[in-house]
Amino acid sequence: MSATVVFAGGGLTAHDRRVLTAVNAGAASLSFVGSSFIVLCYVLFKELRKFSFKLVFYLALSDMLCSFFSMVGDPSKGFFCYAQGYSTHFFCVASFLWTTTIAFTLHRTVVRHKTDVEDLEAIFHLYVWGTSLLMTVIRSFGNNHGHLGAWCSTQTSTGKVIHFITFYLPLWGAILYNGFTYFQVIRMLNNATRMAVGMSDRAYQSDARADMKALNRWGYYPLILIASWAFGTINRIHDFIEPGHKIFWLSVLDVGTASLMGLFNSIAYGLNSSVRRAIHERLDLGWSLRNKGVDIMSEPTPADHRKCQCDSHCPTQG
Repeated sequence: MSATVVFAGGGLTAHDRRVLTAVNAGAASLSFVGSSFIVLCYVLFKELRKFSFKLVFYLALSDMLCSFFSMVGDPSKGFFCYAQGYSTHFFCVASFLWTTTIAFTLHRTVVRHKTDVEDLEAIFHLYVWGTSLLMTVIRSFGNNHGHLGAWCSTQTSTGKVIHFITFYLPLWGAILYNGFTYFQVIRMLNNATRMAVGMSDRAYQSDARADMKALNRWGYYPLILIASWAFGTINRIHDFIEPGHKIFWLSVLDVGTASLMGLFNSIAYGLNSSVRRAIHERLDLGWSLRNKGVDIMSEPTPADHRKCQCDSHCPTQG
């Protein structure tokens, strides 16, 4: 991951760097598989192509590319070194910025009762990709990339400071924004639930409790970024204080948790009830039609449903 590219160097043996390379490759591979699965679900299942899940798709796409470039091993000095470092930085920044658009969409819909979020998609793209590009360009100032292990590492003090400013400052800004936003959404739904209980409106109570169940889960989303980047942040700060002394176990935690961000996001954001239902419907339909030569990954048609042997096994149409 982008944050892992600055740890290598003095204080770590060749064996330590090989271990870190293996940890990075393994964790990034899991993230690549998880995020690719969400991208594949979005492409295959038409009923998932709603605006809310479209944002999750863009998040997964960013995670997938971030993981891919993070896995690229041992590029030589020169163009490939720069391409790996800057590509990873760009897509990792884009990843956590997409989480802020998801939080913004929920807040605008639930708290402010606005229905115009789909009209903001172009602005979201400009904000995410434009900010990511700007941070990546600024990062290039004062950077001196060298060939260390499987990463192209920032070696100058100026480069380290710029990297911190262009990655960790917006990262923690996103964490604070997401946390505050989800807090407001959950608080409002809590108030709505208490109001429903006071009015003894059972139908409304049921809806409010369902919303609270979902939002309580969403409230943990900011913790994903904290879990992914807390050790990296500590490692960067320690590197500023004692640049010649690397802590191996801290570097392992830094690399491992940062590289797992894509997997964490794919599980939390991607494997929601809509995705599980779409997969379950295809599996049920495939079981019923396994001898009829129907493509189970395509959108179910009325004819497909009529071919089912038992109505209880037929998926509902999206």
